[in-house]
Amino acid sequence: MNADASPPTAVELKAGARSELLWPVFVGLLIGGVVFLLIGIPLIVLGAAGLGRGGPPPPMPGQSWAAAGAAAPQFPAAVAAAGAPPGSAAVYPARLSGYLDPKLSRWLWLFKWFLAIPHFIVLFFLWFAFGVVTIVAWFAILFTGRYPRSLFNFNVGVLRWSWRVAFYSYAALGTDTYPPFTLERTDYPADFDVDYPEKLSRGLVLVKSWLLAIPHLLIVALLTGTAQTWVYRDGRWAQVGVGVSLLGLLVLIAGVVLLFTGAYARGLFDFLLGLNRWIYRVWAYVSLMRDEYPPFHLDSGPRDPGDTAAIPPAWPPNGPGAPGGDPAGPTNGGPGFYGIGGPAARGPEKRGPEKRETPAGPEAAAGPNIPPGQDNRPSH
Repeated sequence: MNADASPPTAVELKAGARSELLWPVFVGLLIGGVVFLLIGIPLIVLGAAGLGRGGPPPPMPGQSWAAAGAAAPQFPAAVAAAGAPPGSAAVYPARLSGYLDPKLSRWLWLFKWFLAIPHFIVLFFLWFAFGVVTIVAWFAILFTGRYPRSLFNFNVGVLRWSWRVAFYSYAALGTDTYPPFTLERTDYPADFDVDYPEKLSRGLVLVKSWLLAIPHLLIVALLTGTAQTWVYRDGRWAQVGVGVSLLGLLVLIAGVVLLFTGAYARGLFDFLLGLNRWIYRVWAYVSLMRDEYPPFHLDSGPRDPGDTAAIPPAWPPNGPGAPGGDPAGPTNGGPGFYGIGGPAARGPEKRGPEKRETPAGPEAAAGPNIPPGQDNRPSH
């Protein structure tokens, strides 16, 4: 205080405590934590392996394997046999698709952050397990050259779940259909899959996640990161984020346009799908799922080039645009989900030889080799 007792008056107080109980408590908590960690990690791995076991995956939206009587194609043999379609510069064994719902609500996207909270909670634990499983897979690849199949399926399922939630919420705003709570492939209009590698390089596993992936990680950081700046606050400099990411800004623009016009700009949607496809390809690579280096190529559009080449499209999932479910669907001449359907979906009289590159109607789903009595195509 001042000599004449005038304000201001400042007080500096320091307090401390010492107890003989703190050290035993610390040691007990440390030992208990190590024990639970040693028990928990095997349980996480066993649980992930159990969730990763299952039969063959169902087809992606817009595709039909069972209806055609064929097994799911494998990369790269099926792609090489079918041939890449014109204009597809990058066919990568991690495939991402997303089909735009033409009947999006103008305002629902404003509340999807709240509606998706249950998914965010589940994904928090799934991503923790994802990290543990990736570490275990790292050792498995290093010593055996193989990624355990059940653990691979689990990690792909986590990425698939994340993409469905991202497509529903603030990575694309592509649909108002609530995402399912499952790691498996479904008829949801957004899907992600990675072809299982029979053999992986033991040497690449040491460097690809952190060294070889640096160029792609920098690009992903530019797409998903925010600008940083230094601010002088409370007597010291602090680093704070400024603005939103490029991906977030584009989604915000799409949401605002949807709010005022009721329409989603197709060009912007294609670009957003291309950005997300790039990000998830990098995720698959740094998660040790593939040895093939991700291409520096923006494959925009709802359908992945790998799916276009290898898998004959069928019809959209149940919902707006599904056969028999919506008079505006592709089988009735309507738009359906963007990326599914087209001229070939409107009946054989609309399909010419030049349309056979990317068939999209029920004829493509049924295929030419269906046994008698098993043609399940809808009647026109």
